[in-house]
Amino acid sequence: MLRTGFKHILRPSTVLKTRGYQTTASAGISKTNPIPLLGFTAAVAGTGYWFGQQQQQQQPQPQQKEEEEAKLQKPFTVPIPPIPTHETIQKVFKELTDILPAHHVTLDEQALQDHGYSSNSYHNEGAPNIVVYPSSTDQVANIIQVCNKHNIPIIPFSGGTSLEGHFSAPKGGVCISFTEHMDKIIAFHPEDMDIVVQPGVQWEDLNFYLKEHGLFFPQDPGPGACIGGMIGTSCSGTNAVRYGTIKDWVINLTMVTADGKVLKTRQRARKSSAGYDLTKLMIGSEGTLGVVTEITLKLAVIPQVETVAVCDFPTIRDAAAVVPDLVRAGVQIGAVELLDSEMMKAINLANPDLGHSEKPTLFFKFSGASQQLVQHEIEVVSKIAEKHQGGVFKYAKNEQEKTTLWEGRKIALWSSTLLKPNASVWTTDVVVPVSKLPELIAETQKDIESSFLPCPLVGHVGDGNFHVFILFEKEKPEEYAEAKRLNKNLLERAIRMEGSISGEHGVGIGKKSFLVQELGQNTVDVMKTIKIALDPKGLMNPEKVLP
Repeated sequence: MLRTGFKHILRPSTVLKTRGYQTTASAGISKTNPIPLLGFTAAVAGTGYWFGQQQQQQQPQPQQKEEEEAKLQKPFTVPIPPIPTHETIQKVFKELTDILPAHHVTLDEQALQDHGYSSNSYHNEGAPNIVVYPSSTDQVANIIQVCNKHNIPIIPFSGGTSLEGHFSAPKGGVCISFTEHMDKIIAFHPEDMDIVVQPGVQWEDLNFYLKEHGLFFPQDPGPGACIGGMIGTSCSGTNAVRYGTIKDWVINLTMVTADGKVLKTRQRARKSSAGYDLTKLMIGSEGTLGVVTEITLKLAVIPQVETVAVCDFPTIRDAAAVVPDLVRAGVQIGAVELLDSEMMKAINLANPDLGHSEKPTLFFKFSGASQQLVQHEIEVVSKIAEKHQGGVFKYAKNEQEKTTLWEGRKIALWSSTLLKPNASVWTTDVVVPVSKLPELIAETQKDIESSFLPCPLVGHVGDGNFHVFILFEKEKPEEYAEAKRLNKNLLERAIRMEGSISGEHGVGIGKKSFLVQELGQNTVDVMKTIKIALDPKGLMNPEKVLP
């Protein structure tokens, strides 16, 4: 068993439309008896009057028509379950203790707080009513069946490191925690370079296990993150510029639906064109469509040669301008991270021995099959950096130097808090096309400079993704308002530049109000249709993702 992770149809009303048909007939002159003809004419006239009256009755009145048009224009509404009553909680607790061992179901106040609130997030909307610790997919299915029966919300939980309120419980409910008993490797297929794991496995522990086999899982989000949460938020990390996001590394998922049915999204083959891609649908759904209980991951071979380098620049725009040139040069760089001068100051405060210059700095990671290939990439990158006014290009010559140089990047988030003691951290996350990155960063830097809050910047800029850490005190209304302003400006700026409000942290509670602005109402309505189809009661992690 691996170690426990870090805790902390809209159917439009139809209007009956009748089409009038006009018929004409040529009548020859003939001598006929007028009596039958008059009778026939009267019958036709009477029938026409009756149909006319019927049509008039069926035509909607102006007020009715307005109401029907309003219904058509009204956005889809996802059901939101009520907060469970004390009586409901008692019934659910009793039924859950019939399914699980008694010590795997808890009402302990501290456990509830740990599974509903986080110091990493400012979106703390509530705690669950019950926390359960299942050991298998079957137990998860039984838990969800009980919740479905009593209309009580279901919130999955793994590492607890998410930033946008993903596991907060605004409507209470049952939190399914995976880190205690569902943190195992189910199957390992080294010959196929894939592995089946449970959601409570930490990515760092997984890579420690795989190292002796010469393999690794390339996704590297923050320390303590577990595979379940990484699937839920569609994470990536510093390696994304070379290896892509987690969507590129998942073969299939075992999941439990809102009514307690177990399904596997596809077989274990590396590719398939059979049916809808339910695997991709679930990745990034943040527990709102179902609960993932097993994950089959692709693995990569550990590169034979790895090293890192750093280079500082006079301005942040100079540093950002390196990235598009790297992409166009076709350099297979392992990672390229940008830290602004404020962040470099924080890193020096955290570890003065690192001795970095307090200027905008790029951190590079190089990897390849041979020293010659890596050396060639270093030369190409150093020339590009020089073109953009880069300073001394320092690269590690051994393992110790590699660890030391990269240390600054790994401690960035925690170091930033030293710039404003006792402050909360609002961790933003946007992504734009790489060509737009210098402009986005320059505009953002200008906005930050006009603010009274410290806002260090760090980014996985190789794929256009970066974060601003807004440091503010929640208890001070003016600081909270300023943090909201900076975040809103950044998100809208990214949308304007054809980017996204989230590159890897997900939507959760914090960003759902910007989803329509990025994607459009029609796209969001399709997402709501999927949500309602798979979770008609709205029990799965309610009030997340969709506005």
